[in-house]
Amino acid sequence: MNTATPSLAASFALQEAPSLGNKIRQFLRAAIVRAELLPGQLISEIEMSKRFEIGRQPVREAFISLAREQLVDVRPSRGTYVRLISMNEVIDAWHVREPIEVSIVRQITKKHDAQTIAQLRALVAQQKLIAPGDNEAFLALDQEFHHTLALLANREFAWKVIDGAKAQMDRVCYLSYTISSQVDELVDDHTAMIDAIEARDAKTAVRVMEKHLAKILDAARRVAEKYPDYFVDESPREW
Repeated sequence: MNTATPSLAASFALQEAPSLGNKIRQFLRAAIVRAELLPGQLISEIEMSKRFEIGRQPVREAFISLAREQLVDVRPSRGTYVRLISMNEVIDAWHVREPIEVSIVRQITKKHDAQTIAQLRALVAQQKLIAPGDNEAFLALDQEFHHTLALLANREFAWKVIDGAKAQMDRVCYLSYTISSQVDELVDDHTAMIDAIEARDAKTAVRVMEKHLAKILDAARRVAEKYPDYFVDESPREW
């Protein structure tokens, strides 16, 4: 699997050491989310350092960071492996994310201005322009929409909590786009959310957000049925 291009390797070589580990982490995280690095796959520290044309220390730092996000398992004397997806971790992340985002959308509904609405509608307009099948672009803009909600509510720390917990959710969301066409439905949710915010209808805004985030759990079920080998063999807790 080609996990880096020559141009990327060259750009990494020009960076100072403190930023290299994070750049590699971002690149590998995206490859894991997109299932370019498959669940259970061995990723070699030596191979990655050769591909990026850098020393092994930044790669090691990236692996450690990815392990904290529960995206890889670093096994002493055995290697580093992409973690299988845990349904329980997806559920746990949803339980963290849902109340925070509901609180955020409720707050914005109570206090916003025309610029807030314009900014959110501009993001939805970008989402509608995404070419069918460009799942990477949609995932990025979907995350930007939710992040923007948090920023507009002045809840950046709350978003950091969500972002630190949702790695497994990102994986199932991306994979779900490849097996069913739900992008238009998700964009419609965003539009309905903005409409409710603009109308200062907190009850509807909250209801739309709850239904929107619940679709992540439905996506996880579909992905687990389609790709059972990608998941940990475990007894799921209550959804």
